[in-house]
Amino acid sequence: MSIILIMGSGPSVLEARAWDRSAFNHILAINNAYAVRPDWDSLIHPEDFPQDRRPVEMQNSQTIVTAQDYVPAQNQYGGFVYAGGTMAFTAGYWALAHHKPRVIAFIGCDMTYAKQGDTHFYGKGTADPLRDDITLQSLEAKAARMEICAAEQGCALVNLSPEPSRLTYPRATLSALTLAAPRSFPSDLVQRAKEKENALSYFVPSGRYWEVRDQFDPAELRAIDALWLAAAEASRDT
Repeated sequence: MSIILIMGSGPSVLEARAWDRSAFNHILAINNAYAVRPDWDSLIHPEDFPQDRRPVEMQNSQTIVTAQDYVPAQNQYGGFVYAGGTMAFTAGYWALAHHKPRVIAFIGCDMTYAKQGDTHFYGKGTADPLRDDITLQSLEAKAARMEICAAEQGCALVNLSPEPSRLTYPRATLSALTLAAPRSFPSDLVQRAKEKENALSYFVPSGRYWEVRDQFDPAELRAIDALWLAAAEASRDT
């Protein structure tokens, strides 16, 4: 079973420092999270990730995932407008496209930010997923969409964080990862969401959707989000 760990920068990611490396086939770090443990396999970051925050030394086996890699991967799943323009979702879609895993486990990707105290494992940081962005009107909807896309290729998404989360995935423990299985979702709602996305055709091949954001109707995107959320809710009720 191929199990991928995706590490974000939320405070809970520090728990991953003590985890046995043998539990994972691949560790994918987002932005600064490569600093959590040295044995990561891939680091994914956006084009504007500051140069002085990037790793100075790397092992030959370690790779950097850039826009040249993750834009085509996310485009395989409908593109950034539908999939969500924040790195937690981009990392998930890249993992789905490149590794065809059976399980993707998230830690430190809860996308909740304390009003007091540390917001990230390294202290205070920018709450990027909470920015004013047309693709992020509902983080829960984008999370649900990715879980459904993953389930369609036989992959389960789980959340290893014990903290409150905007991710809609089942909670899991390290010892039970091999038992994780994708949930079932109502095909009628999933099909309606896909049909609505196809009809709107909000696709930007370059991935730079913010350059043409005036071409997108926020209300139409909210309607699509509602369908993905309804599908996820129906799955939890069964």
